[in-house]
Amino acid sequence: MSRLLIRDACLADGRSGRLQQGSGLLVEDGRIAAIGPTDSIDPDGAEVIDGGGATIVPALVDAHSHLTMPGGSHWIERGDDPSERLRQVARDNARRLTAAGVLWARDVGSPVDPSSGRAVSLAVREELGAARGMPYIRVAGTWLARRGYLGITVGVDDGDGLLAAALEQLDHGADFVKIMLDAPERGQTSPFSVDDVRRVRLAVHARGARITAHATILDGARVAAEAALDSIEHGMELDDSVARTMARNHVTLVSTLSVLASWETFARTTSIPRFASEEGRAALLERREGAYAAIAAARRAGVAIATGSDFGGGSVRAGHLAWEVQLLVEAGLEPWEALAAATWRGGDLLDEPYAGRVTQGAPADFVIVHGDPLSDPSALWRVWSVFQRGVRIA
Repeated sequence: MSRLLIRDACLADGRSGRLQQGSGLLVEDGRIAAIGPTDSIDPDGAEVIDGGGATIVPALVDAHSHLTMPGGSHWIERGDDPSERLRQVARDNARRLTAAGVLWARDVGSPVDPSSGRAVSLAVREELGAARGMPYIRVAGTWLARRGYLGITVGVDDGDGLLAAALEQLDHGADFVKIMLDAPERGQTSPFSVDDVRRVRLAVHARGARITAHATILDGARVAAEAALDSIEHGMELDDSVARTMARNHVTLVSTLSVLASWETFARTTSIPRFASEEGRAALLERREGAYAAIAAARRAGVAIATGSDFGGGSVRAGHLAWEVQLLVEAGLEPWEALAAATWRGGDLLDEPYAGRVTQGAPADFVIVHGDPLSDPSALWRVWSVFQRGVRIA
């Protein structure tokens, strides 16, 4: 039996704002055998690592990612790259994730491989999902939208088409379904009705899968909330009424604040007029303020908040989930709530009982960071060690 003891560390599990000092974590054969005060754990026969000055946190869950996409200002165009190039992007992104302590990647949209008609992410999951040193991957297949919304989506004409396309994604092997509920322009109504979306949700649930919606603007979020989808991605224009509906219908918000912050950074370093102009920068600032207000509305209503970096789907790159945690704190969450969003709340969304958790009997998937993420969220950038099933991988 292999034994490993991390001794005299702190523990932050995202369950409270209290840092558990003087903690020990014992790993036996890839699982957490004991966790508690160091002096209560028998070190006999164990390899011992001194965790002084560091904190154990659960392996992170990036609940909104695009493994096959490289990110950047031309990310949509990159969706037309050859499938093998997209798969290599995914391999590179996966390595960046694990180095940053992210061991769960929820991929919420990937281009389709023309040769197979399936999302490239499905092949990525099959290739990387069981490999040591790679994240555990769950995929939505490709994006489903009203025809003409965006070139890299599967376009449909009506509710019947949306239902058929959703079931086809499950037939292809997707773990869950992603639909696009935004209208082409802000202020317009969602392209699908509540009844259309509810019908798809019922059919997807009947297959034992989950369903989420891209909804950056208010009416798309309203439709998703009233149709009781499992989650809303982005949700950057929530008001109190929609947030209360989400809470009542158990709809999780998956925040992606860092994609807006990344565009603001990009606007300061580019000459592209729509970003670099004063009007463009002001529009980005307005969107960020609205997104922060949406987080506040969700928190007031008691909505479960998970979080993702949206890497690949904008200028964010893989491995930057710590930025999202910092931004959630800036938006008004307590540091422990933001850590919860990046760990066990994401695990709940994935319906994976051990994801984002450090508990006795669970697989030994955890990260050791320098400092205290409950008082200084930037500590999550300072990754010292990453353990996957008890083996140090970074």
